[in-house]
Amino acid sequence: MDCIFCKIANKELGTELVYESGSVVAFHDINPQAPVHILIIPKRHLADLGEISPEDESLLYEIGVAVKELAAKYQLKDGYRLVTNCGPAAGQTVQHLHFHLLGGRELGWPPG
Repeated sequence: MDCIFCKIANKELGTELVYESGSVVAFHDINPQAPVHILIIPKRHLADLGEISPEDESLLYEIGVAVKELAAKYQLKDGYRLVTNCGPAAGQTVQHLHFHLLGGRELGWPPG
């Protein structure tokens, strides 16, 4: 499989990681949409949330811990947005489950 996020997770591209745990890594988005725009991904390839199973409960917990720690690290005390896109119609451009952590400015609503 030629997945760019798998290559990042496997440290094949030299991308600077801002967070790493046993099953999760995070890095800055190359096209930031807010002052803080971090992508949080599982190391294991899953195309999107539609591929999770009951065995992924601990993975989803690790992603939640990553969000909490990154929000604290980047001082997003006034709030942040966590977004995942599932499928092309939702704007998913890389078919590897990932969450966008956005913050550092007022985020409008509706988002899309």
